[in-house]
Amino acid sequence: MQELLGRLRQLDPTASASLRVIACFDELMAGGVGTDGLLSAAAALSGSVVGVRRAENAPAIRIGTQGERLEAAAPTGIVRESNGMTVWIEAPSTDAGPNEAIIIERLVLALHVRYDHVDAPLKRDISVIVDHDMAAEDRVAAARRRGLKDGVAYRVVVAPLFALWRTHPRGPEDVVASAVGPVHVAIVAADAAPVASPLGVGIASDLNDLDLSFRTALVCLRLAEPGTVSRADDLGGLAEILADTPANARPDRDEAAVARLVAAHAWARATLDALMQAGSVREAARLAGIHHSTMTTRVAVIADELGLAPLDGLGRARLAVAVMRHRMRASRALELPPPRAKTSGRPLSA
Repeated sequence: MQELLGRLRQLDPTASASLRVIACFDELMAGGVGTDGLLSAAAALSGSVVGVRRAENAPAIRIGTQGERLEAAAPTGIVRESNGMTVWIEAPSTDAGPNEAIIIERLVLALHVRYDHVDAPLKRDISVIVDHDMAAEDRVAAARRRGLKDGVAYRVVVAPLFALWRTHPRGPEDVVASAVGPVHVAIVAADAAPVASPLGVGIASDLNDLDLSFRTALVCLRLAEPGTVSRADDLGGLAEILADTPANARPDRDEAAVARLVAAHAWARATLDALMQAGSVREAARLAGIHHSTMTTRVAVIADELGLAPLDGLGRARLAVAVMRHRMRASRALELPPPRAKTSGRPLSA
């Protein structure tokens, strides 16, 4: 699939975008995602409010681009009628471009599949389970409703809506609004190994701490390199420290210094990564593939900018936190839209 997308991107960006939309909805349908989750995905993909009304006299459900429920309103924009159901994308124009056309087509199909298999949409328990602001008893009750068991360890995994899954998660899943946008969330057994490109895997926890597992998974997703699976276990306690950092937190002094280094020196990011992994300047030079004397010079530049010795004591910990906070802020893992279409219509946004 990834190879096909790459070849199509060179020939027809619109076709590439269509395949990505189809893949996204196929994954959501395979996971049994509810009505709100499907609408959230369509809203995120189209960049517009999306709505559905199951029958003429039924209440309308409208979802915003951040996955939030909005007040009911009459259909407007691009409207599709299908077997008594009305689905719409509140786009500026009533004429669907290639992006809107494929989104609404797949959304209508997904909703029909959803309603054909389940009499009423499931409650959106996943967003409750992973919400740190919800009362603990409400989170645990929601987890039990979705079949999760007391005394069993689980992990939350988080992927962008456009992730390409090689091993699909087995467990309850949904599209959930987060501080950095809508994400595909699944709760799996602690020893499960779902694989997606990219994917963030949270810490193992019981029903009481699945909200923390979600936040550490989101940290890992933001730290993930393209095409990789990033795991909270590899970060240890740093995962929880970073999880407690608000998405819009002001850069502290150390992070600001790292940002200046990365902006000023092409070698900074690779060198900083090597220093975080190494126990000495010589080992860092080996990891970075440069001469020891070159690394020594770079370490002096870094130490001068940061005001600390990056390989000594507390300086090492400060460096690691600052570099990871900078990488999270600069992350593009959740900003992977398909290529801009050549024909009319607005580009998709992830």
